[in-house]
Order: sequence, then C-alpha cells, then structure tokens
Amino acid sequence: MISVVIPALNEEARLAQCLTALVPAAIDGLVKEVIVSDGGSRDRTRDIAEDAGARVVISAKGRGLQLIAGGDAARGDWLMFLHGDTVLSPMWEAEVGKFVEDAERRDEALPQAGVFTLRFDSPRIAARIVAAGAMIRTRLFSMPYGDQGLLISRRFYDALGGYAASALFEDVDIIERIVADKGRSGLHVFQAYAVTSAEKYERNGYVRQVLDNAWRIARYKTGGSPDKIAKGYGALEGS
Repeated sequence: MISVVIPALNEEARLAQCLTALVPAAIDGLVKEVIVSDGGSRDRTRDIAEDAGARVVISAKGRGLQLIAGGDAARGDWLMFLHGDTVLSPMWEAEVGKFVEDAERRDEALPQAGVFTLRFDSPRIAARIVAAGAMIRTRLFSMPYGDQGLLISRRFYDALGGYAASALFEDVDIIERIVADKGRSGLHVFQAYAVTSAEKYERNGYVRQVLDNAWRIARYKTGGSPDKIAKGYGALEGS
C-alpha cells in the first residue's frame, strides 16, 4: 500500500533506527516496500539498507534528485518520503493507516497529504522551543519542512508533478503546490512524531541555525534562486 522513500547520503549513524521504526507497519502490510535513494554514500549506508530488506536505488547527489529517483521507483498507491536521520514515534502506523483508509473510502481523486509533528533527538530546552516554533509555522501557515516527512497518494503526487529537481527547498516547493491545489485543509498534521537529528543545531548553535534558516527561506520566498542560496548552505551545514 505505502512505499517509503528515504533519500540518504552517509546516513549510517541513523538509518538503522529510521528503518527499524518501519518494521511494525511492514509486518502489518501497511508498508509495501522501503526504497533508499542513495546519493553516493561512502559509508555503510547501502549495506545497512540492504541488510534491512530495503531496495537501494542510486541517484545523483542532491535531495531533490534523490526524492525524484525514489518516487519514480516506488510501486505503492501511497508514498511516504522520510529523511534518513528521522525516526517515527511508536504506533505511527495506526494513525497513518486510518488516514489512508479514510481517504480511500471517500474515493477522492486527489486525497489530502500529511506530515508528522516535529521533535528533535535532544533533551535541550532550545530543541523543544525550535520544534514548537516549527509546529506553529506548520499549523498556522502550512509550512512544514522535509524533516516532518510527507505522506501523499501516488495519484496526487503525479498530478502535482512530483518533487522539483531543485538544489534546495524541494520540500517547501511541493508543500506550496499541495496548498495551492487543495488549500490549507489539504495538509493534515499527524500527532505521531517525526524525531529528527538535532546535530546541525548542536553544531552551529540553535540561534544561528534558526536565523540562517529564516534568512534562506525569506530569500527564496522573495524570488531568490535555490541554486544561489544553496551555495552558502554547504558551508554552514558542513557538507
């Protein structure tokens, strides 16, 4: 039913946890397949994926390109895109399963899409504040980021044209198109958590990272080129 697509690049430290959280849904039959779209990892990312039973597809480096490659390879009626450093909270499958069942019962041509509630894998108060701010942005302005995952029907995904082959903001772009097509009510927020790595916040500092994120998204929203904005992104991220 659901194809899970995970873009990955040198994710050996977190990928096993990400995949383990999908096991109950695979046993229940909700998850049909897991595809890891690898952008040229030099660590054990591919081995970990294959050992867990995931299908590995090779893509050019770049999250947008990797998401496209994984989506093209997927065979499920529903697609769930999830970052390799993100772990879904226990029992997520019950909530997602009901959402899918309800959407299919309504037999809508273009069902809603869904994202998860964000949390970071850090006990720091700063991490909780940033996550809370992200959820305010998500609920009030329908502006989640890719760290929150994306569940979407294959039909809707194809109708939207899928992800853009963008150097940055491929997650923002597809959400904008979802909201433009269905309105804000077209984006459901799951109560289940997407627990994502706080490593870049810990490394760069929470204030600095938040301000940098805000600056980059402001430039993008005012017509800045994702390619140009991305040039300064690697230096901050350490990639």
